Amino acid sequence: MKGVLENIQHYCIHDGPGIRTVVFLKGCPLRCRWCSNPTTQEHKPELLYHADKCFSCGHCAEICPQRAVTREGEAVIFDRALCDGCGLCAKECPGKALQIAGVERNTADVLEDIKKDMAFYRNSGGGVTLSGGEVLMQAPFATRFLQRLRRWDVRCAIETAGDAPAGRLLSLAKECDEVLFDLKIMDGDLAREVINMNLPRVLANLQLLVEEGVNVIPRLPLIPGFTMNSDNTQHVLTMLSSLGIKQVHLLPFHQYGEPKYSLLGLPWLMKEVPVPTAQEVDSIRKMAECAGFQVTVGG
Repeated sequence: MKGVLENIQHYCIHDGPGIRTVVFLKGCPLRCRWCSNPTTQEHKPELLYHADKCFSCGHCAEICPQRAVTREGEAVIFDRALCDGCGLCAKECPGKALQIAGVERNTADVLEDIKKDMAFYRNSGGGVTLSGGEVLMQAPFATRFLQRLRRWDVRCAIETAGDAPAGRLLSLAKECDEVLFDLKIMDGDLAREVINMNLPRVLANLQLLVEEGVNVIPRLPLIPGFTMNSDNTQHVLTMLSSLGIKQVHLLPFHQYGEPKYSLLGLPWLMKEVPVPTAQEVDSIRKMAECAGFQVTVGG
């Protein structure tokens, strides 16, 4: 079975306990404007353009079979709607200015890549985390992949926003030691309008995981103007308390994803949004702790 991967990061210390390998899958139904991994939103391979490495030689325009690349003077113009991600331009570019984000790989190939990290899992209590994008967009591949890892006694986790059919989520979650479950905008209408999320389905899926005994670790991104306010936080805490969950991870907004938007030729809509101050994060942390929650800041 094959999946479309954006990247594999080794020796990570976030997204689960211990030292981990994080596998980023492509494809996501949501459109969070604060997303720090825009190269994982589309399921298909995508072209990245590093303008600072471009020689303006025009070779990419000459060889593109889809005619998705043209030149205007010294400028190179990409029609990403025409680009099919074949990768020919990236392979031929003399300045390495072009790169393809996303490659189809089979389960055995990815497992072989991960084998070299297994000694670190044993010594640190770490393992493998499937991230994205939204891992549920490739649930059959992800489930098969984790089943193979479980044969090697590797601890497994997924990161998810939970917006998918329940059966798809549950079969994958059953293969996990932890499910890192992101909660975002807690107003249903706003969630649909702003990030294209079906909030009732997300909350029903979260309840199902708890009822099935899955180890759920809820996480709340702290996004100024969207999720980082007392009303939204209180909605999250009240809902988690009703499910018997008394821990939460807070994920403060950052600007680290901005360069990736430029590589995709997209605007970074959060450029003017300030990063939360330590005092602002501490205020949310204290609010959760006063409600009886064990709080971790960061993933």
